[in-house]
Amino acid sequence: MAPQPPDLDGWSDVPRRGRGFSLRTLIVLRWLTILGQSAAILTAYGVLHFPLPLWPCLIVIAISAGVNVAAMARVRRLESSLPDGRQTAIHLGFDIFQLGVLLGLTGGLENPFCLLLVAPVTIAAAALPARQALLLGLLALAAVAILFFWSEPLPWREHEHFHLPLLYRLGMVMALVTGVVFTAGYAWRVAADAEKLELALATTQDVLQREQRLAALGGLAAAAAHELGTPLATIQVVAKEMKRAAPPGGEVAEDADLILQQAERCRGILAQLSQQPEGDDALYADVALKALLEEVVQPHRGFDLAFEVAVRTPPGQPAPRVRRMPEVVHGLSTLVENAADFARSRVEIRALVDAGWIEVEILDDGPGFASDILPRLGEPYVTSRPHGKARRALADQIAAAARRRPPVEAPIAPSQGGMGLGFFIARTLLERTGGSVSVGQGLSHTDGKPAGRGARVAVRWARPALEVAE
Repeated sequence: MAPQPPDLDGWSDVPRRGRGFSLRTLIVLRWLTILGQSAAILTAYGVLHFPLPLWPCLIVIAISAGVNVAAMARVRRLESSLPDGRQTAIHLGFDIFQLGVLLGLTGGLENPFCLLLVAPVTIAAAALPARQALLLGLLALAAVAILFFWSEPLPWREHEHFHLPLLYRLGMVMALVTGVVFTAGYAWRVAADAEKLELALATTQDVLQREQRLAALGGLAAAAAHELGTPLATIQVVAKEMKRAAPPGGEVAEDADLILQQAERCRGILAQLSQQPEGDDALYADVALKALLEEVVQPHRGFDLAFEVAVRTPPGQPAPRVRRMPEVVHGLSTLVENAADFARSRVEIRALVDAGWIEVEILDDGPGFASDILPRLGEPYVTSRPHGKARRALADQIAAAARRRPPVEAPIAPSQGGMGLGFFIARTLLERTGGSVSVGQGLSHTDGKPAGRGARVAVRWARPALEVAE
């Protein structure tokens, strides 16, 4: 079954655009602003001969330059080159205040450069979280309101009086308010769409990387199945010769039986790795959900663990029939095997079915997931199991045979060892079928109540992804 596209419903829960700009970027932008303001002031005063308050304006610009010099010193001291949302908001707020003071000295809303009040708010909407961008927008609107009621007259040529009617000044206020709101909202929407696409791209790249790693592991498995065939055949021939030459019932015969048993098991595993099921094989048709879970659990029964399989459906509804996909069988079998290796005495596999979902939970009463492993769980070669129960049991039997003692009566359950690939492969296969895998705390039942230990792995599918349509 083809994989479903990544679920992006939770993208809006991510802290959005909180990174802001780096301090270096803010310093460069402010130097450009200072250069532009200085050029405008000196041109108006020296070239156009407007009677503007030159020194107060230059003092305001000099304060901005001083702030920038202090910011440069901080960059050299702290190497502050990473984005900082709070720092960006503070600097943009200062820029709005400085521009408002400069406009107040040079005509207020009658000054055509009042349009520049829109710029800091637009930058904030594109780069900062909603609360900080909203505060900067309110600061800009407050500056517009203050400039409407108070400002110095607009500098103009001598012997001429320039005064805008009240209605026009009100129109300027409305234009600035509309510009601040519209451009900020537009920048916010564009940044949100870009962020959504960025998240989708990152998610897709992650899925593709995992698919590539799984494909590489599949190639290694096929190569291993091919290369190990000859050594296994040699081991079996030698073991049969040892058994034929040894006295019946002797220790050597028992050792040979053990070698043959394990070699045959290895051959079966290699056969599973190399076989390709036919699409029309009845074995891979639909089955009852509980039958699928029983098939997954069956290889692990008969050992020192108690397995329970249960399917819970809404009242009055039968258990659904599901597709018997090899990915689902292998993935769930690996998860059950992991639970069996860590469980003390009990493993529970239960399916929960509701109107829209099918969820399979695998719980054990073992020690649970290690805190240092949990954040990296699902990555290849990450494991906290140096030797599974099967390997320990096999080691005990071989050691007992080597000491010429009666073999330890410990059942050998199938196990993949401790390479850290089992959970990675299982998760990738299950997600390929449309399932989502989550981990958490398991249940160690005492009268149906959790005892606060063990591990829980849950796989959740939308019903159409797994259920067979009737």
